[in-house]
Amino acid sequence: MRLVIARCSVDYAGRLTAHLPSAPRLILVKADGSVSIHADDRAYKPLNWMSPPCTLKEGEDNVWTVVNKGGEKLVITMEEVLHDSSYELGVDPGLIKDGVEAHLQELLADRIETLGEGYTLIRREYPTAIGPVDILCRDASGATVAVEIKRRGEIDGVEQLTRYLELLNRDPHLAPVRGVFAAQEIKPQARVLATDRGIGCTVLDYNALRGIEDDKLRLF
Repeated sequence: MRLVIARCSVDYAGRLTAHLPSAPRLILVKADGSVSIHADDRAYKPLNWMSPPCTLKEGEDNVWTVVNKGGEKLVITMEEVLHDSSYELGVDPGLIKDGVEAHLQELLADRIETLGEGYTLIRREYPTAIGPVDILCRDASGATVAVEIKRRGEIDGVEQLTRYLELLNRDPHLAPVRGVFAAQEIKPQARVLATDRGIGCTVLDYNALRGIEDDKLRLF
């Protein structure tokens, strides 16, 4: 991972345009090729970013140009570099999921038809080079579907599923692979991002998956 703290301005050109005026910021360049720009006031969420696969070109005029496979550009104009260092983090062991997420995965795999009539399970914890996909299955037409399961669905979960889909779609035996983001609760921002990327969203009812009736009063 490379960490750069610099006074810079940032321009994004793609499905929309955006501009970040000059200010001190943290720029992260990860081993997977992703580039993200961070401020000091919004926890983990970047101000702007480019997901892999993408290429980074550092120009002699202190302008970084990041381009993804769709031709979208992130142009970072460096005015003053305050810090520039690189660290080798190695292979991450991955997220240890809490009991609820692990149980949701098990229950959904046993009741895969929850996602739709005709769905069949390929396997749970389908291995990839960047970590296991929660569930890999096929829909009624035989198309491959990758499912990422969260207790609370937020933007980082959509980003995680996006990375899995980019990798899985390189496998001719699986492609085309579409994604489903499944959670007990999906935040509005995560739903918007998922929809923009062609990823379906499914809200999971934990009790229904367990076969427990809703105890709320019903008229019928």
